[in-house]
Amino acid sequence: MKHTPHAYQTIAILAITQILSWGSLYYAIAILAPEIQREMTWRSELVFAAFSWSLLVAGMVSTYIGILLDRHGGKFIMGLGSLTCGTGLLLLSQAHSLPMYYFAWSILGLAMAMTLYEAAFATLTQQFKEHSRQAISTLTLFGGFASTVFWPLTQQLNSLLGWRDTYMAYGLAQILLCLPLHLLLQKKNTEEKVQAATTQKKNFSLHEAIRHPTFWKLAFAFSANSFVFSALSVHLIPLLKEMGHPAKLAVLMAALIGPMQVVGRIGEMTMARNALPQTVGKFTFAALPAALLTLILLGTQAWAVALFCILYGLSNGILTIVRGTIPQTLFGTENYAAISGAMSGPALFSKAAGPLLIASLIHQTKSPYPILGCLLLFSLASLMFYFAALSGGKTSLKN
Repeated sequence: MKHTPHAYQTIAILAITQILSWGSLYYAIAILAPEIQREMTWRSELVFAAFSWSLLVAGMVSTYIGILLDRHGGKFIMGLGSLTCGTGLLLLSQAHSLPMYYFAWSILGLAMAMTLYEAAFATLTQQFKEHSRQAISTLTLFGGFASTVFWPLTQQLNSLLGWRDTYMAYGLAQILLCLPLHLLLQKKNTEEKVQAATTQKKNFSLHEAIRHPTFWKLAFAFSANSFVFSALSVHLIPLLKEMGHPAKLAVLMAALIGPMQVVGRIGEMTMARNALPQTVGKFTFAALPAALLTLILLGTQAWAVALFCILYGLSNGILTIVRGTIPQTLFGTENYAAISGAMSGPALFSKAAGPLLIASLIHQTKSPYPILGCLLLFSLASLMFYFAALSGGKTSLKN
């Protein structure tokens, strides 16, 4: 990637807005949900189900948002996304009934598709084309600090202001900070289609991509992977406690995951920077079943739990980069946003379903091992779909 002033400006803008957007849209609910439940006297499942619903909304609109990103560029679509996000957060802060609460999260689901990684990766791909991988890796490195910043920040704001004013502050930050920053992004290059036509590498249209078996194998691979990660993000600590580990140790081990995600992304940027995204993906998808197998076989030992968290964190950290880079590597850059959006749709559905389905399974069994076995099967399916996509796409995608 050529390091120009525009390149640094784009990455800096998106780094700030990704941290703010992930923090307010994704991480704040974990801190504020108990306060919402306490004030509104709703069941915990209803409070969190609205967040899952927002992920479903994001999945439903991701393809259409991708088409708009390809057509108009990230400057205006992500700017509109910040305005949508701010509006949704302000509505959420004033929600006094369950329908209004769910309506606010519906708007926030639309905002997710317009402001989070998929939109940011599309913006970087439009600017850097085939050289966008390093920019995507750098952005995910910054984005990985969203939870580190927003969990304690949200906790502090909630104790000072309450959940309503906290969401109001986040909504105003989207409108007053993220919106102007997104409008500073470069406009979409009007000559890019002409330039793309002169390149030798084939650029698939959305219609061509979704008709290709490799597209669906990759979509199922990412979807099964997302199911496991989303389920464990909610249920890992309770599962570790059920395996006999003290609560403090379970939390300490789980705390390894965040730093290991950052380590994985740094490793991808340095040691694996010259490797193909497909090759990097082999480690990413293989590490997850290896981690779960370690936990199933040796999970009563503290060192095995630590090893699981290390492998799990590395895999999750690098997966974000693979998800951002492999669609343009296999299908070209011209319609990247639409193809990537369509590919991410099933993964967003799985991300929403994972915690809910595993929670229902937990209610039916007292042992953690059937749950871990179920997650292992999903991770193996993910690995098999990924390798099937690579073996099936080596020759056919070249034609």
